[in-house]
Amino acid sequence: MAFVFFELNQPRGSLLSLGKNILSQHYMSREIPHELGNLSNIHALNLSYNSLTGSIPITFSKLDQIESLDLSNNDLDGVIPPQLIELNSLAVFSVTHNNLSRRTPKRKAQFGTFEKSSYKDNPFLCGPPLESTCNDIPQPRYATVPTNKEGGEGDSFMVMGICYISFVVSYAVVVFVIGTILWINPYWHWVWFYFIEVCMTNCFCFVVINLCELCNFKIE
Repeated sequence: MAFVFFELNQPRGSLLSLGKNILSQHYMSREIPHELGNLSNIHALNLSYNSLTGSIPITFSKLDQIESLDLSNNDLDGVIPPQLIELNSLAVFSVTHNNLSRRTPKRKAQFGTFEKSSYKDNPFLCGPPLESTCNDIPQPRYATVPTNKEGGEGDSFMVMGICYISFVVSYAVVVFVIGTILWINPYWHWVWFYFIEVCMTNCFCFVVINLCELCNFKIE
């Protein structure tokens, strides 16, 4: 039977070479390497009493022959991967004393045999076999920054004010540029007023024609 222990020391070398070694009293203060899920020949993996952070790797679901998985007494967070219920040989499972959250894995296969002692001291865990329901426990928001409603409204008004000021300034600049060009170049001055005259004439004709058609329609 192959065992891997990491307790109270700092490991050296490749973790993938630990397939059939017993390494006691090792210490790690990092995230659990996803490559550990490739150690398909191990029967027990003990990472307890370290300072491991991050989440439990989903790759652990590939540890087909594992019988004991101990991740207790670390600083792990996130959810327990539901894929772990595929570990049909797992007889011992412990994630106590961590910061895991949300629902425990479904009570199926081997996970139907684990009691609440396997999950204790994870204040944000919920669901069977724990007594707390997921509706009663507030879930941690790791990437959420508290917002202030009043501050948000003030920011929106500020943004709107900036937009209005930008529009007015842009409009004034455009009018100033056009006016300057017309004042400097008499030809463009004449073209501009001719264009305005044509536009006004077309608009007037359009309104008159439509009013006449509307009146004829009512008379008929």
